[in-house]
Amino acid sequence: MFNGAHTALVTPFKDREFDEVAFRKLIDTQFENGIAGIVPCGTTGESPTLSHDEHARVIEIAIDATAGRGIVIAGTGSNSTREAIALTQSAERAGADAALLVCPYYNKPSQEGLFQHYRAIATSTQLPLMLYSIPGRSVIEITVETQERLHKECPNIMAMKEAGGDPERVSQIREILPDSYQVLSGDDALTLSFMERGAVGVVSVASNLIPAQLAALVSAMLDGDSHKAIQIHAECTPLFEGLLSLDTNPVPIKEALALTGLMTNELRLPLTGLAAENTTKLTRMLQELGIID
Repeated sequence: MFNGAHTALVTPFKDREFDEVAFRKLIDTQFENGIAGIVPCGTTGESPTLSHDEHARVIEIAIDATAGRGIVIAGTGSNSTREAIALTQSAERAGADAALLVCPYYNKPSQEGLFQHYRAIATSTQLPLMLYSIPGRSVIEITVETQERLHKECPNIMAMKEAGGDPERVSQIREILPDSYQVLSGDDALTLSFMERGAVGVVSVASNLIPAQLAALVSAMLDGDSHKAIQIHAECTPLFEGLLSLDTNPVPIKEALALTGLMTNELRLPLTGLAAENTTKLTRMLQELGIID
């Protein structure tokens, strides 16, 4: 179900409000350039700072704008199980194709707590679910053993977005879990390495800006054309590295999109914009890559 490149969409703001016009343009750009699916209200979409009404509205607009051109994987995760259930059920009613559930942050639950958290969500919905392990932000990881237990008990838990930074984790998952459980890279720079070990795609930040390249990279790997994939990866690596090094996500990608004129660079506190010197570096990088003049 999740084969391909999927974009973890930013949420555009204008004068402190959700910018629906810019959001629809962003979605059109994704599908016009071969992206397989989109992820509204993930953490790249600043979901922790959206109100519940905004969260629901962003997902509804994403579904409407997609219009069947790809899949919509709604970001519905939370460190509150009740809130995650409510958000997931809301997305299901709106017509989302699947949901992405980030590992609970700050609470620091045990693996048993994670199991109970995800089982409660899975049994509350018919949606296919993708787990999201990102220990750099959540402190804890979802172990392979917990993933196996969850997939056995809750078959609608069908995939993992792995962002722990270790390609060998893909090999470990593939050794233990069946092919019905898919793995996607949560790090643009590791997509090639992950797919070499059995991942089926990526949930990408960079594809907000360069959707055609990410779609082509993943398609090449799925088609067995590793030579083409390696070439695309090499061309994109400066951007992958730059987006990681200049500031925390989604600050650099929003600034990059603003430099193309697609939207403002507006963020919600506690996030703030790039420092002036980093904006200069980003501008130079985008010019060198031919993304802007």
